Amino acid sequence: MNAITDVAGVAVGQVTLIEDLANGHKVRTGVTAILPRGHASYELPAFGAWFALNGNGEMTGTAWLEESGQLEGPVMLTNTHSVGVVRDAVIAERVRAGGADASGYWWSLPVVAETWDGELNDINGFHVHPEDAARALHEAKGGPVAEGNVGGGTGMICHEFKCGIGTASRRVRVGARDYTIGVLVQANYGLRDSLRIAGVPVGQYLRDDRIYSAPNPAAGDTGSIIIVVATDAPLLPQQLKRIAKRAGMGLARMGSYAGNGSGDIFVAFSTANAEALRDQPLQQASFIGNDHLDGLFEATAQAAEEAIVNAMVAARDMQGDGGHYARAIPHAALVKLLKRFNRYRPPH
Repeated sequence: MNAITDVAGVAVGQVTLIEDLANGHKVRTGVTAILPRGHASYELPAFGAWFALNGNGEMTGTAWLEESGQLEGPVMLTNTHSVGVVRDAVIAERVRAGGADASGYWWSLPVVAETWDGELNDINGFHVHPEDAARALHEAKGGPVAEGNVGGGTGMICHEFKCGIGTASRRVRVGARDYTIGVLVQANYGLRDSLRIAGVPVGQYLRDDRIYSAPNPAAGDTGSIIIVVATDAPLLPQQLKRIAKRAGMGLARMGSYAGNGSGDIFVAFSTANAEALRDQPLQQASFIGNDHLDGLFEATAQAAEEAIVNAMVAARDMQGDGGHYARAIPHAALVKLLKRFNRYRPPH
């Protein structure tokens, strides 16, 4: 499916909130939930790691993720001012799921990440509610993943084109076995000039509707991106940290330089070694040797790059709060440019 859900067991749920309010404000936001082990994610953690290429953003739960090397529960994506309500909702859902610990409470530090959709969304209206996060969790499933103006990506913009949620995957052979790398992005970063697709300097040619840099040519890099990397390859937390870092290379291929105003934060997890993560005094885990990781590194960079392109291509024009407008990248003009630079291959 060319999606993060190609990693067996991974489930994605999305709630999209689009509404024109009576007071003139417009809601263009939502929530995306990624469950590493589907609905068993509350009961069994996964080895994981995170990396901030530039930290002008928020991803909760990372101190314990760094300390323990374990991702406990889902990864949630939403807008900047809804991180708190989504975090609290995840804890409430875990409590409702049953079976508190011996103290009578679940101890939970959820991973919730954000990008800012205030150009198109009435972000200070606080329109994401606990039930929205709960629904994203309950409706999470495997299979195809909707892209573009959906979930946490509903109001997002990248390279001054309408953007949002995107996903892609790669299959990698290591030794005698095949493994899958899946990536999901919430893309909301970058100015037009730096945009590159398949190596083509697209941003130098598609110059219309530059919502930040046209009125202010001195505008600096803005926005953020969250990248979630999933794999079924058996990797230890320090190896997953290395995988998370490689997501930034896919971002760089798109023309990003991770400017001061951009929050570029990545998280990676492995669904392997499930038995080693059950509560036992002594555990054994398998892992791929460091000298055999290059294919996974390359796959991560490729899938991250394509996931961003997919988010941009799947998005559609959107008018939002305050009359602000974001145009989707024009497909015909993009194909024409790719052909001009001999980078186009027809779909198959």
